[in-house]
Amino acid sequence: MTPDAAAKLAGIYPLADDDPRRRHDIRTVVEAALAGGATCLQLRLKHTLDREALGLCRWAVDQAHKWGALLIVNDRLDLADLARADGVHLGQDDLAPERIPPELRRRLLVGLSTHTPEQVNESRERPADYIAFGPVFATASKDSEYEARGIDALAQAVERAGRPVVAIGGIAERNLSQVRMAGARAAAVISAIANADDPAEATRRLIEKFSSPPGG
Repeated sequence: MTPDAAAKLAGIYPLADDDPRRRHDIRTVVEAALAGGATCLQLRLKHTLDREALGLCRWAVDQAHKWGALLIVNDRLDLADLARADGVHLGQDDLAPERIPPELRRRLLVGLSTHTPEQVNESRERPADYIAFGPVFATASKDSEYEARGIDALAQAVERAGRPVVAIGGIAERNLSQVRMAGARAAAVISAIANADDPAEATRRLIEKFSSPPGG
């Protein structure tokens, strides 16, 4: 990971998804998060038809790059490649990072989801630039087979990972300082932005909260 990418993969990491339960649609969330100061976003497409997904990815990449931000595509290496995204984020059951072709691996950041101490330890030997760990708190934003892990487990993951850790799961303004104090490089948020009255202002508040000193 280059120093520039590392600097952008920090703070608040919004996940813009196409879940119809969200108050704001995916394009609104992308635009608002960027306007609010996010420097790295993830695009998660679970409901969008393939014939529409590439166009949406290319649009999101274009929007992110206009703001000097990174755009990471969830799960889909094909879309990340064709849309010229900055990276791809893979789950434990997705394409293995080891199977990404070398020419793409040189160009793309690779994130890997982890949920257990064993997965965190194993990730040290895998070709990933950063890991996500969670769910830290209980969440209704994404279905998960894993129970909430808690702050202590997050801190242990940070200690073991040997690379940047993005915390995910149930993260909101009320618990953001705990996430930062546990050592996470970034905090992934979904509903805290996508369901906010003003998603751009929500992004700004979250960024400020993550950057503020303890008790601030």
